[in-house]
Amino acid sequence: MRAFLIDDEPLALRRLERMLRETGRVEIVGTSSDPEAAIETLRRASVDVLFLDIEMPGLTGFELLSKLGAQPFVVFTTAYNQYALKAFEVNSIDYLLKPVEAEQLNRALGKLESRVGTPAPDLSDVLRRVLEDRRPDFPERIASKIGDRVELIELSRVTHFYAEDKLTYAATEAKTYMLDSTIAGLEAKLDPRTFARIHRSTIVNLRMVHELHGYFAGKMLVRLKDAKKTELTVARERVNSLKEKLGL
Repeated sequence: MRAFLIDDEPLALRRLERMLRETGRVEIVGTSSDPEAAIETLRRASVDVLFLDIEMPGLTGFELLSKLGAQPFVVFTTAYNQYALKAFEVNSIDYLLKPVEAEQLNRALGKLESRVGTPAPDLSDVLRRVLEDRRPDFPERIASKIGDRVELIELSRVTHFYAEDKLTYAATEAKTYMLDSTIAGLEAKLDPRTFARIHRSTIVNLRMVHELHGYFAGKMLVRLKDAKKTELTVARERVNSLKEKLGL
């Protein structure tokens, strides 16, 4: 099968490409982290299956498909298990939840292999429903309230969140802010592509991770990119999940 891969996260794209090549079951004819640029390539290329991320800046996976003429088979890759994905399954379109596991990938390839040579499904109804009912965006800011004063913090500035003495804090390079939330509450509302819980009391901004180091008892240490080179402990049971999110 001739496959083309699209994902705006370069680490996730390289990991999926590596996993697919290791199966020996597909020929990868191209990859792209820019959905807009991929459209023209796909219009010219002969592709059997498209491995496609859903949530991408500028153009979602659904919007990209709506711009294609002839559509190949599609395997969606996403961090979000939502109602629409079940609709794709009903329409014989598979999907992989990130971080992609080898078992999931083999399941999708088996399904695709059984269908090569048959017409690709008509996605128009599914795309219409999804485009009409998009998932709300994750917040870009979070509030820190002290008394009557509320300060809004850009999440892109937050290096990590941590709980201490029954209080929760957001740490930035310049300052630490107290939050009216729990670590579990933050984990539920933050974008899982950007933030990962690495300990029962800590959530890290993945974009701020600089180094990983082995630690005792199966744990790891994360060193951040901030000026203080902050080190955070990764619980043993969360090491594999963090590595997957970092594309390792």
